Amino acid sequence: MNIRQPAVAGTFYPGSPDTLQEMVTTLLAEAQPRDLSPKVMIVPHAGFIYSGPVAASAYRLLESMRDKISRVVLLGPAHRVAVRGMAAPSVEAFATPLGNIPLDTDAIKTLSANRHVHMMDKAHQFEHSLEVQCPFLQQCLNDFKLIPIVVGDASPLPVAEVIDQLWGGDETLILISSDLSHFHHYEEACIRDSKTVKTIEQLSANLTGGQACGCYPVNGVLTVAQRRGMEVITLDVRNSYDTAGETVADKNRVVGYGAFVIQ
Repeated sequence: MNIRQPAVAGTFYPGSPDTLQEMVTTLLAEAQPRDLSPKVMIVPHAGFIYSGPVAASAYRLLESMRDKISRVVLLGPAHRVAVRGMAAPSVEAFATPLGNIPLDTDAIKTLSANRHVHMMDKAHQFEHSLEVQCPFLQQCLNDFKLIPIVVGDASPLPVAEVIDQLWGGDETLILISSDLSHFHHYEEACIRDSKTVKTIEQLSANLTGGQACGCYPVNGVLTVAQRRGMEVITLDVRNSYDTAGETVADKNRVVGYGAFVIQ
């Protein structure tokens, strides 16, 4: 079996299976439970000590959907390799220290007919924005298949087209990976991120990279949500200084994180 091996285990999150499972379990236990059944979630993708608590506020919602969700469509931005349009992998599974996640290879093959989607394993090989979501998914869901897509330079409509194609029913979760502002002073970051949150809540698909590094997949899913008459619920908005504290994070260079549900 052709498997994409983890690239950031031991850096962004623990490389030991036991330590990783314990950390994810603790993050989920500390998150606030809410009576929501999301179709779409937007979650951050930094190291777990930074963005993990914010991401967990969304993943906690999947507890009641553990047996219902059997497919996850995961879109995140390209950090390592320049991508025009979107990149899908040719592998059969993604590995983490917690085990292998099978990919929905049949669904991925159907994407090859879309001129905006390219089969490009190199875009996935070292990409952390998708990988860091996998341990949370493994902990929160039972048997599921993954459709991972790296989104590069792409306008909202082609991304929305792919999301619509993979939308499915209650068995399918749409998951968007994105952080918010990067490397501003704490107060400046809070102001910027507050404005970005309002833009997301208004379903305005015009985010820029300065507002959210995953602006391309976020704009795509907001386009779909607007067309489908959906609403955004903000779960948590913090930054690296809020979560990791002054002994770890630099207050002059924080990164913003937000967790959102669209239903």
